[in-house]
Amino acid sequence: MASHDVEISSAPLSRRELEDVALVSARAFHTDPFFAYLSPGAMLRSRGLNRFSMTTASYLGPKGLLLTARREGRIVGVGGWVAPGGYPYPMREQLLQTLGALRALYPTPASLVKGLKYLTAVDKAHPKERLWYLQLLCCDPEHQRSGVGGALQDEVLRRCDAEGIGAYLETQNEDNLAYYRRFGWELVDTLRPLHDGPPIWTMRREPRAT
Repeated sequence: MASHDVEISSAPLSRRELEDVALVSARAFHTDPFFAYLSPGAMLRSRGLNRFSMTTASYLGPKGLLLTARREGRIVGVGGWVAPGGYPYPMREQLLQTLGALRALYPTPASLVKGLKYLTAVDKAHPKERLWYLQLLCCDPEHQRSGVGGALQDEVLRRCDAEGIGAYLETQNEDNLAYYRRFGWELVDTLRPLHDGPPIWTMRREPRAT
């Protein structure tokens, strides 16, 4: 299936649709090295990812833009963007996201400490200037490599180019580096918050001339 059969929507989501978003995200990140490191048990990881994904999608802040990709009405991909000036998040969103992360990791106490070290490192590395921030991009495994991820980036990246504004993201999967380069993203840094844990890569995309 190609990207032309994907419907991208920014319409507000119902509780049921948010649950579908969390499920898609949990499925997409289930084998992610970072989440597998924090929660080695498959069952606990699945539950934790569902909670974590629901929190992320629900609390992107007043400048958040949650996009869904649908095929035949079914949510198959999610893009969570934050417009320039929206990061750091307001205190309410920071608190709710932190609480969501803690709830996701509480069954494995050792992972709480590890997870907080990663969150601190990611926050410290985040650029201070005004940028579009791609906090979340995922696709149901059954629909990967079919244009969903690109469709979830297109609208915002066109806006970046038109307005001359850069964009920023983090990824926990080294395989994603080549994928993102196809859309103009370039590697900035490799974060290693824990010596025995997987790295996190930061990437940036400069606006293209229109």
